[in-house]
Amino acid sequence: MTDFRAIIIGATSGIGREVARSLAQRGVVLGIAGRRAERLEELVAEFGSERIFTAAMDVREESATEALDSLIRKVGTPDLLLYASGIGKQNPELNAEIECQTVLTNSLGMVRIVDHFLNYVKCEPCYNASHKAHIAVITSVAGTMGMGSAPAYSATKSMQSSYLVALSQHARMERIPAIFSDIRPGFVATEILNPEKHYPMLISVDKAANHILQGLKRRRRIITFDWRFKLLTLFWRLIPRCLWERMTFVRN
Repeated sequence: MTDFRAIIIGATSGIGREVARSLAQRGVVLGIAGRRAERLEELVAEFGSERIFTAAMDVREESATEALDSLIRKVGTPDLLLYASGIGKQNPELNAEIECQTVLTNSLGMVRIVDHFLNYVKCEPCYNASHKAHIAVITSVAGTMGMGSAPAYSATKSMQSSYLVALSQHARMERIPAIFSDIRPGFVATEILNPEKHYPMLISVDKAANHILQGLKRRRRIITFDWRFKLLTLFWRLIPRCLWERMTFVRN
């Protein structure tokens, strides 16, 4: 993959960081972005500055698109843009700050970055029918149904998935050479989880990164992992809304 170029938004922690490490180990030319610049520099120190480039970025701010443009200039025409930035907190108290920051990062931030990149693809002559840009977003199985313990998180993840459907149709309508992947993990052992809680079917972050890279290599439109969550979300979709809203034991 030495000729492959990728940009990861949200590479300072969690799944985004692990995917960045996995790609760096494969010799990919990599642009990484996130709010904590020192965490990005740790990856540069580990893998070298010849193939890894960084940009401090807060996706909630309008300046995020300028940082993205800077990364593109350093990396070159990216084969892959992975949006991994995200906030996910259980919020039974409905703390407004938590809900609003979740919407800003997961929804507004994703729209800002992905739309800007898609418009770049539209105007960049290096992309064509045989070389399409790959845009991937880490959503969640939580977007399948509204979760009462984390309203903003599940709603924003559902929004992300729906937005990717719309963008996929838009790209075809406008003949933009881009493909999309909706990455839907279940519970992954990252900083986003509450260490005091027990999470069923929990998988390690390195296994999650492996699932993602395999799915991206095969250019899968939907990447759900692991197989247990595929079955679970299939079951969820069969539950009538009126019954789901009464299932108050669903808390994780």
